[in-house]
Amino acid sequence: MGGWWEQVGETVREEFSDLPDAARLTRITIRLLVAAVLGGVLGYERESKGKAAGLRTHMLVALGAALFVLIPQQHGMSNADLSRVVQGLVAGVGFLGAGAIVKGNGDEDIKGLTTAAGLWLTAAVGVAAGLGRDATAVLSTGLALVIPATVPRVTRLFDRDPARPPGGAPARPAKGKPR
Repeated sequence: MGGWWEQVGETVREEFSDLPDAARLTRITIRLLVAAVLGGVLGYERESKGKAAGLRTHMLVALGAALFVLIPQQHGMSNADLSRVVQGLVAGVGFLGAGAIVKGNGDEDIKGLTTAAGLWLTAAVGVAAGLGRDATAVLSTGLALVIPATVPRVTRLFDRDPARPPGGAPARPAKGKPR
């Protein structure tokens, strides 16, 4: 019976041999944690605004994206193969984002575009973290937080539309009348 348990133990050890040393374990742990934390930061911003794709969704997208690039790296895939993985990831997250977009009755009645773009960006941040480009991932996250906070203010500064009240929404033309 001892030979059987030795075989089981050896098989388990081989299955977990993809992290053979403390340095590799630490590197992968840091990359996955950076992806999850940055995804969480982006998700918290969306959740605090009452959007459907929030903290957990963004964390999972970033973590998944990081994992999708970490695994081929660990396996020793070429850059060309890794490029195809990233291409598939970008397309797949695009489909995820498309599910967040809802078109209403009117041509301008579209909701969820910013959420879709945010999920797409979150995946890119996850890829950066997974590839070990932590500073790029952090910088991108910072810019992603600055954009929704500043662009509406800048747009209002440059908006010269006399039909728009100061600080208010644009005046809508009456139905059936062109702008």
